[in-house]
Amino acid sequence: MSIDSTGRHRHLSGLMKALVLSATAALTAGGAQAQQPIELRIGFQKAASVLVLQRAQGTLERRLAAQNVSIKWVEFPAGPQLLEGLNVGSIDVGYVGEAPLIFAQAAGAQFVYVGNDPASPEAEAIVVPKGSAIRSVADLKGKKIALNKGSNVHYLLVKHLEKAGLKYTDVNVVFLPPADARAAFERGSVDAWAIWDPFLSAAEQQIGARILVDGKGVVNNHLFYLASRSFVEKHPGVIGSFFQDLQERSRWITANRAEAARLIAPLQGLDVAIVESSLSRYPLGVVPVSAAVAAEQQKVADAFFELKLVPTRVIVAEALPARPIVVAQTK
Repeated sequence: MSIDSTGRHRHLSGLMKALVLSATAALTAGGAQAQQPIELRIGFQKAASVLVLQRAQGTLERRLAAQNVSIKWVEFPAGPQLLEGLNVGSIDVGYVGEAPLIFAQAAGAQFVYVGNDPASPEAEAIVVPKGSAIRSVADLKGKKIALNKGSNVHYLLVKHLEKAGLKYTDVNVVFLPPADARAAFERGSVDAWAIWDPFLSAAEQQIGARILVDGKGVVNNHLFYLASRSFVEKHPGVIGSFFQDLQERSRWITANRAEAARLIAPLQGLDVAIVESSLSRYPLGVVPVSAAVAAEQQKVADAFFELKLVPTRVIVAEALPARPIVVAQTK
């Protein structure tokens, strides 16, 4: 081999080594990036029994550990506040009712619907004091009704007033979160209270509140799982594992309601009997959002827009995922 050919050989050999080293570095960097830890921030309410149990038993943490995912649980008093948290980027996933999602979408929150539990119309109601002379929704005309603004019971009231031939403006709505609403209800500062379980069961058993009407035959009261759009796009596998664990916890609660109530009660700060009553009104089992459920959700959005409760017409389909969320099925 000549000096020139030897030089060329050495030059090519050096280039090959450089390329191999460069490729190895790139692969190593890619692998390191893939192994970067992920934090899943879950917004929950104490009323959300499945999430409360999931958190207590640590099943999701164990399931996601293999994916290098840690969990941060963030508690909120109700759905509207939870969605505010999602809107400002403090949580990645959550569980709320149908109405808060309409208000959040109208405010520009970037989320997608990723699943829902079965309808639970009996898990929300309008209650009155046990000695109240109010016997029908028609009797609410001119009365003060407490409710959490933008919650599912907001829509419950709208639909019951409509059914009774009353306008929304025929009653005086007082916007209060659950704890403040109960205090006002007990003081007699309001005539009625639109509320959901477990607060509903607590009001019945602890202070003798009487159900005037619940949602049966009037509203669906769907409860939805949602996630920030960016998190779904970046980590679809994490979302799939989250829902698989929810499915398993839901089945366990359904099959072991009394035991579930005993575990959940101290975490919610309620008596076991109250929690068991609440669980009996909530069918559980997350499924992907169907076209029929999305259509019902659109009706909620349209009703709120017509009443000028939201400033713009909400198109629910715009908040559905671009691709179907794969919810793992287990035996």
